[in-house]
Amino acid sequence: MPTMADVARSAGVSVATVSHVLNDTRPVLPHTRQAVLDAVEELGYTPNTLARSLVTSRTRSIGLAVSAISNPYFTEILQGVEAAALEAGYGLLIADPHDDPGHEREVVRLLHERRVDGMIVAPSADPSALVAYLGRHRVPAVFLDRVVDAPVGDGAPRFDQVCAEGAEPTARLVTHLAGLGHRRIGLVAGRPGLSTTRERITGYRHGLAAAGLPHDERLLVHGDSEAAGGERATAALLSLAVPPTALVTANNAMTIGALRALRDRGLSVPGDLALCCFDDFPWADLFSPRLTAVAQPSRELGARAVEMLLERLASPDRPARTVRLPSAFVHRTSCGCPEQPEQAPVLTHERTLP
Repeated sequence: MPTMADVARSAGVSVATVSHVLNDTRPVLPHTRQAVLDAVEELGYTPNTLARSLVTSRTRSIGLAVSAISNPYFTEILQGVEAAALEAGYGLLIADPHDDPGHEREVVRLLHERRVDGMIVAPSADPSALVAYLGRHRVPAVFLDRVVDAPVGDGAPRFDQVCAEGAEPTARLVTHLAGLGHRRIGLVAGRPGLSTTRERITGYRHGLAAAGLPHDERLLVHGDSEAAGGERATAALLSLAVPPTALVTANNAMTIGALRALRDRGLSVPGDLALCCFDDFPWADLFSPRLTAVAQPSRELGARAVEMLLERLASPDRPARTVRLPSAFVHRTSCGCPEQPEQAPVLTHERTLP
């Protein structure tokens, strides 16, 4: 296996110069840099990442802690993170906190002990231990998909955060159903405590208010962001003395659960119950009926998280910010509308909050 000394001999430079080129620790003349890179290519030299990290205090690795990696939504986020990290020359270490605050802190500690340069984390419903650990150890981090309300000083967020718009698109689903004549619209909400759950409940209530409909607490049930929970929650709504005629499900896993509950009762969509869902599926237009949905920019969220983390590593003292990417309303037929001509999804607007 070729060594750094072999590269130095081939390029006609010192070992120190090779180190400066590979670790970017000192400016090197362009023709000298190219000679070193040519020698690296010719010899097939592979840098010792561990040794380089001791020199630069950087491992060029990113820790990613997200729950429910099997969920297609998080799988697409992972693809966005991985592609952006690879393009920037970073490796990825992945852990699943299982949405458990204690396990979340433990996997973050393990990632930190593996000397990742920074972390991208989708926080749990109780991220207090996570925030305390990251803050105490001054770990560069970006919160992904879910935001943490942990203001300091002037009210600015403690960490960079990136997520999709949640309240306005949910309100759009509710007002769309109301515009079709529905007066009892149920919501299968996610796990209590998550910022995504709070925002979609807020959007649901705003949508009811905008449509002039009363808010009936019995029509809001939690499905805990899982298929089984979505099935139980939908069954509870269908058991009401006056059940809803339309339903909004707050993530794709709970949509699957809701469809199971309806199937088990021999009910059809949209004939017996109109359905709109938050989170689009890659196969949503293959369902019968095709699912009217809010589509989140999952891959873009992953890529933006990497971008923000690299900016934080380059400028550790820059003010933290929260970026909200637009979600899209995808109009299909599960809401009870006839087939629509193919049209561009209606987007919300990207926002950056200081």
